[in-house]
Amino acid sequence: MSRSRFATPALLIGVAALAIAVAGMAQVPSTSVFDIVIRDGRVLDGMGNPWIRGDVAIEDGRFVAVGRVAGRGRVEIDATDRYVSPGWIDMMDQSGGVLPTSGLATNKLRMGVTTAIGGEGGTPVPAERVADYFAGLEKTGISINFGSYFSEAQARTAVLGNTARAPTTDELARMQAILDTAMRAGAMGMTTALIYPPGSFATTEELVEMAKVAARYGGTYASHIRDEGTGLLAAIDEAIGIGERAGLPVEIFHLKVAHKSGWGTRMAEAGRAIEAARARGVDVAADMYVYTAGGTGLEATIPSWAQEGGRGALLQRLANPEMRARLKREIASGVPGWSNLVEAAGGWGGVVLSNAQNPENARFEGQSLEAIGKAWGKEPADAAFDLVAQGKGRVMAIFHMMSEPDIETALRFPWTSIGSDAGAAATEGGQDPTGLTHPRAYGNFPRVLARYVRERRVLTLEDAIRKMTSWPATRMRLQGRGAIREGGWADVVVFDAAAIDDLATYDAPTRSPRGIDYVVVNGQIVIDHGRHTGARPGRVLYGPGRGVLQSATP
Repeated sequence: MSRSRFATPALLIGVAALAIAVAGMAQVPSTSVFDIVIRDGRVLDGMGNPWIRGDVAIEDGRFVAVGRVAGRGRVEIDATDRYVSPGWIDMMDQSGGVLPTSGLATNKLRMGVTTAIGGEGGTPVPAERVADYFAGLEKTGISINFGSYFSEAQARTAVLGNTARAPTTDELARMQAILDTAMRAGAMGMTTALIYPPGSFATTEELVEMAKVAARYGGTYASHIRDEGTGLLAAIDEAIGIGERAGLPVEIFHLKVAHKSGWGTRMAEAGRAIEAARARGVDVAADMYVYTAGGTGLEATIPSWAQEGGRGALLQRLANPEMRARLKREIASGVPGWSNLVEAAGGWGGVVLSNAQNPENARFEGQSLEAIGKAWGKEPADAAFDLVAQGKGRVMAIFHMMSEPDIETALRFPWTSIGSDAGAAATEGGQDPTGLTHPRAYGNFPRVLARYVRERRVLTLEDAIRKMTSWPATRMRLQGRGAIREGGWADVVVFDAAAIDDLATYDAPTRSPRGIDYVVVNGQIVIDHGRHTGARPGRVLYGPGRGVLQSATP
């Protein structure tokens, strides 16, 4: 055997080590000029590895060198005493409706988010217009990268209206065709929001058959599951079963234990259920926000059956004294299959009005429904019904129903990522587009690093960054994102780990965080010390079905 043809194992190891060392030093000619060079930072690759001291060079929207960069940048960023991370990915975003008219997404970018995955409620347009919607975002320009799911409820409503009945065979086929159209236009998969009508009217069997359409294109099933309180484990089992039977990945939105009776135990049980499913081959994971209060429409305190037929039908029921009496009894006793958020919040004292959608009732914002009822001289339930009826839009509330130890337990699961359940504000310092004034819209991602890394040491910095970068990018099959490595898209956050802090609170929910110096999207600086540069380098992130010309439905 000739040595000229075959190397010894020792020689191969030595050559490989040398190649790695040379690549790591990013040796480039000293005359090279790059768009941006970030100098002398503590570079976190996003994969969970310890930081390295180095430079990062960016050219034409991509990372081109990591290590020692001898060339210069047209823009040079001094990252001494700063961490350099891949851009952060929001796995549960609500920006779909606002981006076509206000694409800057300043509140998102100020908290380090460079990529957002929206669509809990679907796209803001019907399936036949999804392709035009995405094309419109590309034409007007957006400052973040954005992709969206399509909602099963959109297809359901288009065929059945706001009704509780199951579809016929022909109607189900029409619903599947609608989802098929959305998938081919670039939707990332199918979502459900199963505590809200009309989504709550869908049976498991219906969801399985619909999810099969998304599965044929390689899409994901993402769900605000049917119950996050006493029925959490059954709801997780349902979501896992849908994915298992339909043959597609499952993402559980904003994982939480929203009921005091389960605090301290149920989150661990939920984790074991998900890990058991993963052990048998089900691709299931979850995202979460890091607050002990959730937020949604106040109408969620009303049993689902009363909302069949839409807002007009609901208002007629609320105007009927007998119906009101029935609703109050059911809120007190519970209704099978309905997620009772009043009970989850420990009563009306844990439900706080956030946005009255009525100037005359705005004085009550920030007060509990219990206090509002006393001020009005009526039962809290009647106060809630009246606020909903008098709202000129969707009346919003904060629900205090989770525990801090459960958040910490969920953060430690290796398969959880971070999602804000909030959208880009249309104006700087403005309200989340859902109308909800919740601090998660301005502080969720910095809070992970400030509270759960630096203060409470629940996570290491490296693992927290992994949860916000490479893991969600891998989860959503975002090619070339979520890591700092040569050839990848140059989304970057430069931050001070000692100073980063979420400043938004329930009383002041639109305060921007501190400690983030720069945010780069696709190689362009969009945030410079808290100031939006006006750049719109964001890209539409299309799902795997885009470009498939023929329907995949049999």
